[in-house]
Amino acid sequence: MKVKKILGKKLKAIRLKNDMTIQELADRSSVSSNMISRVERGLTIPSVEILMKLAGVFNKSINYFVEEVTTTHEMVFSSPGNRDKTVYDDEFNMHTESFTSGLRDPQFSSFFCTVKKGGSSGRKNMYHPGDELIYVLEGSLLVDIAGDKYTLHAGDSLSFKSHLPHRWDNIGEKDAKVIWTLSPFTTI
Repeated sequence: MKVKKILGKKLKAIRLKNDMTIQELADRSSVSSNMISRVERGLTIPSVEILMKLAGVFNKSINYFVEEVTTTHEMVFSSPGNRDKTVYDDEFNMHTESFTSGLRDPQFSSFFCTVKKGGSSGRKNMYHPGDELIYVLEGSLLVDIAGDKYTLHAGDSLSFKSHLPHRWDNIGEKDAKVIWTLSPFTTI
């Protein structure tokens, strides 16, 4: 199922389960009713900031919306190749497998990422509430955080407050294997 449809179905389902109109959700989340409608219909993917605002209304983490799971558990075992993809999966830049998919209301998200040679987060900086950890298993990443540049090689890690503007590029000669962990706030 495509990410837009997953997000849309889950947002609409939780909104209706809470007996809430689109306008009520808009008022509570400070997200426009037009944006909510577009997300529910699978026409757009919201930014991380908007997703956090929506998740906060329902006291959920963004994992609730971005992972395609039908049940949740207190413990989750996963093995390579059998993990769920996430909203961050992008066929041109990065393949992601979730370590936390299926975990009931986790307070963090953790992914095994294969960042393709030449892959990038894009030209624009990202920023969102919470904390972020990048651990490089193989390859090299150049990470720019608020203008400070860090070159990460195998074995290197970088932790930072993710409200700081940041972006990354695979500058290595091959795909990079990375463990990415995010600890987002559920409310803003």
